[in-house]
Amino acid sequence: MLPSLPQLLAEMVRIPSINPMGRTDLPDDLIHESRITAYLEEKLRGLGCEFTRQPVRPGRDNLIATYTPPTPAPFTVLFEAHVDTVPIDGMIVEPFGAKLDGGKMYGRGTCDVKGGGAVMLTAFARLVQEKPAGSGKLILAFTVDEENGGLGVSELMKSGVTADCAIIAEPTLLNIVNAHKGVARWSLETTGRACHSSRPDQGINAAYRMARLLLGIQSYQEKLAALPPDPVLGPRTISVGRIMGGVSPNTVPDSCRADVDRRLLPGETFDSATQDLQAFLESLPGVDFPFTLTQSSPGCAPLDPAPSVALVKRFGAVINSVVGRHTVHSVPFGTDASRVAVTGIPSIVFGPGDIAQAHTKDEWIDLSQLEPAAEILYRSVAGK
Repeated sequence: MLPSLPQLLAEMVRIPSINPMGRTDLPDDLIHESRITAYLEEKLRGLGCEFTRQPVRPGRDNLIATYTPPTPAPFTVLFEAHVDTVPIDGMIVEPFGAKLDGGKMYGRGTCDVKGGGAVMLTAFARLVQEKPAGSGKLILAFTVDEENGGLGVSELMKSGVTADCAIIAEPTLLNIVNAHKGVARWSLETTGRACHSSRPDQGINAAYRMARLLLGIQSYQEKLAALPPDPVLGPRTISVGRIMGGVSPNTVPDSCRADVDRRLLPGETFDSATQDLQAFLESLPGVDFPFTLTQSSPGCAPLDPAPSVALVKRFGAVINSVVGRHTVHSVPFGTDASRVAVTGIPSIVFGPGDIAQAHTKDEWIDLSQLEPAAEILYRSVAGK
């Protein structure tokens, strides 16, 4: 038996699973997902269900459990929840304290997305225990590395997991997200020749070269804004998030790098976006020097709402049967749903919590949403 939902979530929050996102300054006992994966494995073993570990990176495994009903399943559903969190810098609540106050639980991951993982595990456990007649088959996947590129869900889908539909855990206030923009990220780099800053004429300043490209990206944003927006998701966007270069004030820099983020609409791909930006920058006046534009993270495709129309209708009816109402909407950020959907599985995003609390300095979740979320997920598979 699992503990109550608040207790289950508290136990999960108290287990650090920070995604370091390339950082090397974080303590080993706080980073990566091995501890939370071991905890969830213990819970699944206690249920006596079928499960397996799927290695993704050393010490970082997906955990995949399966409920197969005693009679032939009319359909198969995939539940997916990531178990990593963002770092805890600047938090004003105890990150792993799972403090309760006023019907809220505070801590890193409460909202994004251990709350969603807890309700999925609870719904799964109920299916295993009750074995309702006529229920579907359920695959429950706890994945790693969602916060920094989606290596876990990518490995999951490469392994050949199939289902008739998928529910991806993210905080949606018990509503349905059926569309979101995609993400493409690049490292833009320029090179030059270093020299002493007292004789800059003897060098080539890589930062000045980068400045021309950055102004070009600003112009490129204006070009994107002039294109027809998606009727649901809005316009395409591009943004420079970080610039690095040089070694000291008195040295002309011989290298400079900028991190670039591009949000994609349905119909766009990483390759098409890369080719278009590359060509635009090469055509800029004064760009007569070499530069490189290389992929810096896996990113994700847009989530197109068209394939999930029937799923949205069915799942929406289940939500209404539990809480009376729901909305269907898009979001500007990316999720694992698009990485599942590109394999041909209709996918939507659902879960307790509000995205406004995700990644915040006092991250929290409204505990009153946990039980209804678990009931909705259970009914969506049980056919109740």
